[in-house]
Amino acid sequence: MTGISTHVLDTSLGHPAAGVPVELALRTEGGWQVLGASATDSDGRVRDLPSVEAGSVVRLLFDTGAYHALRSTEPPFFPEVSIVFTVAPEQHHYHVPLLLNPFGYSVYRGS
Repeated sequence: MTGISTHVLDTSLGHPAAGVPVELALRTEGGWQVLGASATDSDGRVRDLPSVEAGSVVRLLFDTGAYHALRSTEPPFFPEVSIVFTVAPEQHHYHVPLLLNPFGYSVYRGS
């Protein structure tokens, strides 16, 4: 089994993005099966997502619209961010940070 964590940083404000809802789902033949959900803590981190099997294709879905709604009356350009990746058999943990701002985002495989 492989653990998955994430960290969301608001690059426009220069600090962690607290309160971003995050969902972890598994790709199945019938579509996406939600495995768990959480929200970023005061440090912008989510550490309590369930582990997944090696070889799985998974999705982290960030509700960025909910986060931006607390900071602006304008509708967000990106109401959600979906990150889909394959879990390699030899990996025991994946950390997938999201760098977020109102008009863009970046994601990478962290350590």
